Amino acid sequence: MEPKQEYEQRTQKVADTMDRVKHKIAILSGKGGVGKTTISINLACALSKKNKVGLLDADITGPNAAKMMGIEDQKLTNSEEGIIPSDVSGIKMMSMAFLLKDRDTPVIWRGPLRGNTILQFLSDITWGTLDYLIIDLPPGTGDEALSVAQFIPNMDGVIIVTTPQDVALLDSRKAISFSKKMNIPVLGLIENMSKLKCPHCGSQINLFGVGGGEKAAEELNVPFLGRIPIQPEIVSDSDKGTPFIFEYEKTTAAKGFHTIVEKIAKKIGE
Repeated sequence: MEPKQEYEQRTQKVADTMDRVKHKIAILSGKGGVGKTTISINLACALSKKNKVGLLDADITGPNAAKMMGIEDQKLTNSEEGIIPSDVSGIKMMSMAFLLKDRDTPVIWRGPLRGNTILQFLSDITWGTLDYLIIDLPPGTGDEALSVAQFIPNMDGVIIVTTPQDVALLDSRKAISFSKKMNIPVLGLIENMSKLKCPHCGSQINLFGVGGGEKAAEELNVPFLGRIPIQPEIVSDSDKGTPFIFEYEKTTAAKGFHTIVEKIAKKIGE
């Protein structure tokens, strides 16, 4: 088969597969270290309470979502329809971590290979019928983000994750500009790590400042979805592979995730 013909068949297969997914949402950040994967996982978990949800870890060279979901050692199986995604807490999940020999194996690939892998994840995985597919993209606006933008038809939009300080907001502005240039709606911006509650006196500590995300959203004319505070349990749960939102539903952070989910549903017309 000619490469062009194979490519066309695969992109058509992506379109057919994505037709069974009601809403496709990508989580994007302009830079690393802002907690984008943590946001992706906990939003997916919050959505899964009332919906059929899939989670695609599209960070090919740094696939951390499987570790944070507690399934990094799982391996994939095949069926007649295609590759069966892992299932964790009722969420269908695909990650490059499932294909590596071990946890320490690096993925040393140039851009075209990463783009082709994204195409395979979208075309060969049997996602089935879903209400939401959450796509956790790597930081920046490189090959993976471009591939998702090009291959997925009729995306509902992207959610930008940032922290309040200026250097993170500068890169978030680039991520928003990228989305607009790709004609993908920006569903909104989330300000992560906005504040910390002192465990001794209960006062609020603004480690990275606060309000920068809301200000950037206003200036760039995109919705502000909310703030998620720093919570030590989010870190410990991520390390042990347990989604935070399942264990600490009554916390301010968990309530923040649920509020954001409500705003997303309203935004896309649920």
